[in-house]
Amino acid sequence: MDARIKSGHDRSVDAEWMPMPADSAQLLPNAPEYTVSELSSDLKRTVEDAFGHVRVRGEISGFRGVHASGHCYFALKDDKAKIEAVIWRGSFGRMRFKPQEGLEVVATGKLTTYPGSSKYQIVIDALEPAGVGALMALMEERKKKLAAEGLFDEARKQLLPYLPEVIGVVTSPTGAVIRDILHRLEDRFPRHVVVWPVRVQGEGSAEQIAAAIDGFNALDEGGAIPKPDLLIVARGGGSLEDLWSFNEEIVVRAAAASMIPLISAVGHETDVTLIDYVADKRAPTPTAAAEMAVPVRAELFVEVGNLGRRAMLCWQREQERRRNDLRGLARALPSATEVLAIPRQRLDTATAALPRALTANTQAHHRRFARTAGGLTLNVLRAQVAQARQQTSACGARLAHGARVALRQHRTRADHAGQLLAALSYKSVLARGFALVRDEAGRALRGRTAIAPGMRLDLEFSDGRVRAVADGDPRAAPIQPAPKRRPKPPDQGDLF
Repeated sequence: MDARIKSGHDRSVDAEWMPMPADSAQLLPNAPEYTVSELSSDLKRTVEDAFGHVRVRGEISGFRGVHASGHCYFALKDDKAKIEAVIWRGSFGRMRFKPQEGLEVVATGKLTTYPGSSKYQIVIDALEPAGVGALMALMEERKKKLAAEGLFDEARKQLLPYLPEVIGVVTSPTGAVIRDILHRLEDRFPRHVVVWPVRVQGEGSAEQIAAAIDGFNALDEGGAIPKPDLLIVARGGGSLEDLWSFNEEIVVRAAAASMIPLISAVGHETDVTLIDYVADKRAPTPTAAAEMAVPVRAELFVEVGNLGRRAMLCWQREQERRRNDLRGLARALPSATEVLAIPRQRLDTATAALPRALTANTQAHHRRFARTAGGLTLNVLRAQVAQARQQTSACGARLAHGARVALRQHRTRADHAGQLLAALSYKSVLARGFALVRDEAGRALRGRTAIAPGMRLDLEFSDGRVRAVADGDPRAAPIQPAPKRRPKPPDQGDLF
C-alpha cells in the first residue's frame, strides 16, 4: 500500500510499506528522526486519508450506555478481530437506531487514531442493524421488556366508542392511507376527521408520531380544534425497516398512555409492530381500521326500522292485553243500577217524609215562640227595668264610698312618706348648721384624707352653695374646734 508520509523536516517522500532488515539503522544512517507526537500525527493523517469513509459490520461489545459527556464508547468485533468505536454526541442524537450490547450492526464512519493510547478506532456517523435478523432480535428484546412492565395487558385496553363524533388520524398527509380511511368512512358513516400529519418512516418519524398521539390527548374539550373520541395510527405496508418507527419505545409508550381509545393500522395483515400490542384494537389494514371505527349507516337505518316495528308491535300487544284485562274487570263489577238501587230507595223514603217533618218542626217552633211571647208583658218589662235601675244606684253608691276611702288611705300614706323623706333627707341636717363638702366633679367627700392642698371644693349649706379652696394639708392634723365664747355679763353700772 502506497502512502505519503510527512517527515519531521516537512519533507514528503514516496514509500512502499515493506519489512525492514534488523540492521536498517546502520543501513540508513541519514533517515529522518521523528518525535513520538510527530509520528502519531503522521500516522493519524495517513489512516484518515486512506480510510476516510468505511462501512464495518460487526457485533457491539463493551457498550455500557451513554457517557456523561454524551459520547458513546464501545467496540465492534467478529470471531477474529476487534476495533474500538466512538459515537460523538451530535451524531448519537441524530441516529434512528441506538447501539445496544450484543447487537450486530453495520457502522458507517471513518477511521482515525487516538494518540493517547497509540490505537486506531472508527468514528461512527451512522448505525443500522445488520439485516432483518438483527431487527427481529431487537424487536423481540423490546417486546419482552415492555411486556414485563405490563403495557400489553388486556386489562389496560379501552372499549371503542360505538359511534365517535370526531376521529383523529395520525399518518402521512400525502400517502394513500388517509384517502383510503376517508373514503371508507364516507361509505360507512361520515364523521368529522382531524388529521395530524407526520412522517411515518425515516429520521425523526418516531418522535413525530409520539408527539401527535400526545397532542391529541392534550386538546381541550370544546376548544377550537375538537378533541377526538377515537384515534387511528395508520401506515401502509413496507419492510421491517420501513415500519421500524412503530417499534420505537417512544411511540409504544405514547400509545399506551393515550386516554383516547386507539386503533393501530400499520402495514398489511402479516405485518406486526409493537404498537399493535399496546393499541386498544389492531386493524390488519388502514381500511379495516375505518370499518372498526364506525358502523354502516344503512345497516343502522334498517336496524332502527326493525326495532321501531318491533316496539310498535310490542306496544300494540300490551294495549290489547290491557284492554282485555279492563273488560274482564268490568264484567266482574256490578252495574250502576244495582249499586244505586238502595240509595235511591232511601232517597224516595226521605222525600216522602220531608213535608210532614217540616210541618211538625214549624208547629213546635210556633208553640215555643208563643210561650216566650206570653211571658214578655209590659208590666214585667217595667219591673225588670226598675230593678236594674235600683241595682245600678246601689252599685254607684258603693263605688263612691269605696273611692273616698281609698283616696283617704292613699293621702295618709303619701303624707307619712313625705314626713319620712324629710326626716331622712340630708337637707334637714344642713338646716341644723352642717355643710356638705363636694369636689369639682360633684362627688361627696366623706373624710379629710380625701382633700388635697389647693383642691377646689364645693360647700353646700342649707341656704346655698359656696366655692372654696383647701389651704394646707388637712391630713396632717385634725382641725381643732374654735373655743366657745362666754357670754358677756350685762352691764351692772358703777357702784362708786
